Amino acid sequence: MILNQLHNIEDLRNLSKDELPTLAKELRQYIIHAVATKAGHLGASLGVVELTIALHYLFKTPKDKLIWDVGHQAYGHKILTGRKNVFDTNRQLHGISGFPKISESPFDAFGTGHSSTSISAILGMAKAAQLRNENRQHIAVIGDASIVSGMAFEALNHASVSGANVLIILNDNGIGIDWSVGALKEHFKNLSPNSDQNIFKALGLFYTGPIDGHDLPVLMTALEDLKNIPGPKLLHVKTVKGKGLKQAELDQVTYHAPGKFDSVTGELFQKSNLPTPPKFQDVFGYTLLELAKTNEKIIGITPAMPSGSSLKYMMAEIPERAFDVGIAEQHAVTFSAGLAADGFIPYCNIYSTFLQRGYDQVIHDVALQNLPVIFCLDRAGLVGEDGATHHGIFDIAYLRSIPNLIFFAPRNEEELRNILFTVQLELKAPIAIRYPRGRGRNINWESPFQSIEIGKGICLRQGEKLAIISLGTMAYNVEDALSDLTNLNIGHYDMRFIKPLDTDILHEIFNKFQSIITVEDGIISGGFGSAILEFANEHDYTNRIKILGVPDQFIEQGTIPELQKICGIDTESIKNCILKELNYK
Repeated sequence: MILNQLHNIEDLRNLSKDELPTLAKELRQYIIHAVATKAGHLGASLGVVELTIALHYLFKTPKDKLIWDVGHQAYGHKILTGRKNVFDTNRQLHGISGFPKISESPFDAFGTGHSSTSISAILGMAKAAQLRNENRQHIAVIGDASIVSGMAFEALNHASVSGANVLIILNDNGIGIDWSVGALKEHFKNLSPNSDQNIFKALGLFYTGPIDGHDLPVLMTALEDLKNIPGPKLLHVKTVKGKGLKQAELDQVTYHAPGKFDSVTGELFQKSNLPTPPKFQDVFGYTLLELAKTNEKIIGITPAMPSGSSLKYMMAEIPERAFDVGIAEQHAVTFSAGLAADGFIPYCNIYSTFLQRGYDQVIHDVALQNLPVIFCLDRAGLVGEDGATHHGIFDIAYLRSIPNLIFFAPRNEEELRNILFTVQLELKAPIAIRYPRGRGRNINWESPFQSIEIGKGICLRQGEKLAIISLGTMAYNVEDALSDLTNLNIGHYDMRFIKPLDTDILHEIFNKFQSIITVEDGIISGGFGSAILEFANEHDYTNRIKILGVPDQFIEQGTIPELQKICGIDTESIKNCILKELNYK
């Protein structure tokens, strides 16, 4: 195999051009086998195999800077740049990241776990080279779903007049994680070398394309020509997501990240027919559809995540009131604010880590005007193998400081269902609802709706010696820990609301217990435990308070149980903390 003979990037460049198509087949099969065995992102990397080979063959990486946007495309890049022998650790604890990462390799010029950052970053690098009089190339590979983001267009607007030596490669396959949406999708379809209307030419970029991204000779010729053209330029490449695996080509949404599958047939492994608790995202999706059928004011919004958020169920049955706005988190927030200002009830579903991109809009466009937008923060807390770029660990800290905003964390599927019901009953303020990635524990979750009193926590377990205050699904870990400590008389409270805090139940806890432990799956700095400390300070309580949560660091990839253990919020760590606190003198 040619691939097995490549030990460094120079080995690749020493191959003849005639050997590259064979290398492409081998690299594609290697990616298929690796993802089939260990899981991960599949379709995007399969679609850029030829492009990956051509770029590293023709450009002098890592001296020439290459950025992949988003990093789902970068598996072939990692394998060719010295990480083939450790690729079986991809997305695993202490292994390599599933995304490009500066600290991992000099070939990873920039970290790209979130989309639409590549053009800004590569332009900064190109300007740095200009200032140092360095002669090097600067390439950003960006997908058609990513390039429509506002940040990408801000960068295009600047790049076009910068005079910088930048090559932007538009990897146009018509799909991100879900199918691309919006007017630009149609514009890209109709582009040709002789198009009278061409947005990139109108911006002042030197435009080439579209070309077949799976035809290596054509790719090589186009890239060779563009190397010698100075200034900002764009190469439009047409590719097929999932190229080389029939099932991945036919079902591109599922095979974006299909889990483990048969590497020979491509078939997904059959799941057990035994009943299982639902994913929290499906509780959201099915409940919202149920509510929307009876309340015509309900609108669903997501930025490019209809499948991931399960808004797809409402989109399928009530498409006129469910919107995928593309990779545009800022727009999603303010679009929701506009709907709320005109009397509708918008459920804006954004992953916790992606709402960070719309923070100013949450403050300025929603909370400042006290508009009742309902933010549904999927993937809150530790999310597992996607790692540091995707953990939803900052939302408690970055949202609880905002005036007017209510903040709720359901303990289980029923509470998520009931809060989604409650907030469409004439809510007068914005609310954020955070819930985790993955499944809950309750198979029979579709109980009749019950409204939840805003700002009220509950006591789950009476006790005398010590109190634990948990937030959201961390109650599972606490209850598991307490099930082994039934004779120790520990109290357990679920606060439910981060804001407003239930001051009545807190006064009860502080007056009854000398020692208190708080448990959250968010960053400790400024988080839920900090809110409890602030309450104690305001009311002159001197109780001993121990805060368990995510430490002040970025947490790597790994399974959720592994990462909870690292953070000290797994069942065993909570149990050990309880025993230590009980013995505290």
